[in-house]
Amino acid sequence: MELEQRRGGRAFNPGRVQPGPPYHSRPAKPFHHQPIDREKTCPLLLRVFTKVGAHHTEDEFSVRGKEPKDEVQIYTWKDATLREMTDLVKEVAPEANKKDATLSFAFVYPCKTGRLLVRKVGRTFSHPDPRRPDSGNMSLRDFDFEIGDYLDVAIL
Repeated sequence: MELEQRRGGRAFNPGRVQPGPPYHSRPAKPFHHQPIDREKTCPLLLRVFTKVGAHHTEDEFSVRGKEPKDEVQIYTWKDATLREMTDLVKEVAPEANKKDATLSFAFVYPCKTGRLLVRKVGRTFSHPDPRRPDSGNMSLRDFDFEIGDYLDVAIL
């Protein structure tokens, strides 16, 4: 399984499976995170940028203070799911409420050189349907979200 290098040599594993030593014969176990007590844990401020038709480009985030204007700030926790993010985006972006709308999520974060990268992480449908599986039950933490990352949402 390929690992994508992220910040300071940390690896991101898109399959959510911990890599084992090469000689290990049984399958790796999925990540198990401790639940966050939302009553006792302070939320983080997440900057969410929405755009209809496509994701914002890395160039649009290249100058600090001149990020795209279509920003929503949300207080949330790392265990928030993409379904929760979808419901919040639907409250502020009417295009996301359309029956056939698909929301594509990407993290915007700095690489080792300081340049911001846009990395797609998952997608959801505006109106969930069991016949169309999506990433709605995956949390920000499952995708290796770090405090300070932005969330870019393309409404397709």
